[in-house]
Amino acid sequence: MLAPTAKIIDGKAVSAKIRAKCKERVADLKRRGVVPGLAVILVGSDPASALYVRNKMRACADVGIKSLRYDFPSDVSADDVLATINDLNANQDIHGILVQLPLPPQIATAKVLRAISAEKDVDGFHLYNVGGLVVGDTVFPPCTPYGVVKLLEHEQIPVEGRNVVVVGASNIVGKPMALMLMQQDATVCICHAKTRDLAQFTILADILVVAAGRPNLILPQMVKTGAAVIDVGINRLADGRLVGDVDFEGVRQKASYITPVPGGVGPMTVTMLLVNTIASAERHPDRSLV
Repeated sequence: MLAPTAKIIDGKAVSAKIRAKCKERVADLKRRGVVPGLAVILVGSDPASALYVRNKMRACADVGIKSLRYDFPSDVSADDVLATINDLNANQDIHGILVQLPLPPQIATAKVLRAISAEKDVDGFHLYNVGGLVVGDTVFPPCTPYGVVKLLEHEQIPVEGRNVVVVGASNIVGKPMALMLMQQDATVCICHAKTRDLAQFTILADILVVAAGRPNLILPQMVKTGAAVIDVGINRLADGRLVGDVDFEGVRQKASYITPVPGGVGPMTVTMLLVNTIASAERHPDRSLV
């Protein structure tokens, strides 16, 4: 067996460095009498969603952001959730609003996301922020693709002029990821579930970003030698193991850089939520919990 050649990008280590800077920025805000505040809305009792919310609130506490949690039963009406969002939009103590997805079927997700003020939409899902990605003037970039960009920056992986293939065309990761890399003058191709002969596209990628939600979708023969491979996928197998969308052991012997799952992009997603919340507080210092 060949020795592994790819450098493993340690998302936990990069995340820790960014969070250390977050602490400094929060401390500076507090010296000016401002405490960044994040409101988190959780509807229902889905264990995975509850775990994500706890992790986000714990991360807030670690850097000094005050987080407030609003819990609703799964049968709550959309009007009740929207009323809470409207109150939070007007609350000067709150700099960021996050609605944990997915929502129950009786609540229109798009309507809820549109109700959040674009200036408090720290998840980056509001139509204004999504549209802003197209013209390069978004208020808050979506957290997961933002985290991928920061990983590439940290590893000094050049983007300009490179061929980038994004596998997965979701509104949360794939589409904004492509737009953010286009802004850095990459040549971007987006593939998705209906792409025929996926390998003919992935083999051309200098940077391959995979966010399809299918374990072992990307095999070594589909990857260009020396490519940087960013695995955004997270899948739980029948034996309980967490894996990404990439055959990690196989592809790491061919790529130049690769992110592991877990421990790659995942920690960065929560960290960029903190960055966006702090940025909101810095933009609007009149909003304070003090």
